[in-house]
Amino acid sequence: MRTSRIRATVLATATAALALSLTACGGADNGAKNDAAGVGQSQSASGGDAGTTQANSGTDTKGAKDATRSASAGAGASAGKGAQAAGQCVGDELLVTAEHRFAGQQGDHLLITAVNKGDKSCWVTSYPSVKLNGEGATLPLSKKAEGGGQRITLRPEGKAYSAVNLFDYGKDDRRGTGLSLALRDKNGHEQPAYSVDVKGDKAEYAWNEADVLNWNTKKPYDF
Repeated sequence: MRTSRIRATVLATATAALALSLTACGGADNGAKNDAAGVGQSQSASGGDAGTTQANSGTDTKGAKDATRSASAGAGASAGKGAQAAGQCVGDELLVTAEHRFAGQQGDHLLITAVNKGDKSCWVTSYPSVKLNGEGATLPLSKKAEGGGQRITLRPEGKAYSAVNLFDYGKDDRRGTGLSLALRDKNGHEQPAYSVDVKGDKAEYAWNEADVLNWNTKKPYDF
């Protein structure tokens, strides 16, 4: 009987140990399940994706996008402020050249290029006030011109273009090698004029009639 009691005791002890072991395993599983549930709840609350790495990645991506948007907005605001702060270009800031192009051909014109040589941005608007040979009436705006009322902001070394269209009928024409040019302010009033020598393979040009194009950021008649 003593032997049976010992065996029974050993058996009971082993059973209890086994139960404790199973309980411990069950607790670990429950803890893992609880942790997983917590992750799922956290992802659901934050709108994340299925995996923790992806959720962090998504959060990081969102943060990066937000940062990019903020940076872009800041850059845009700075650019806007810079454009608003820019003053009108004046003769001292601009290097203006005139080139006779397509001499003796259809499309004969004087290309006018204005380069901002200052250290700050400035703007031009409308169309240049041009007198061929520095005399006579100011040339009218061409009917082919588009826009011209908006401001074109030129950063340092930035360029704007215009052109004088020349119409030579081959009789009783006039000839010249230079012109006078004045900028216009926002109200269309002419600023002080200055002389520009015409360059090109054939600097001398002839005309019976002429008109001028508005300022543009692209070369006109750039065939």
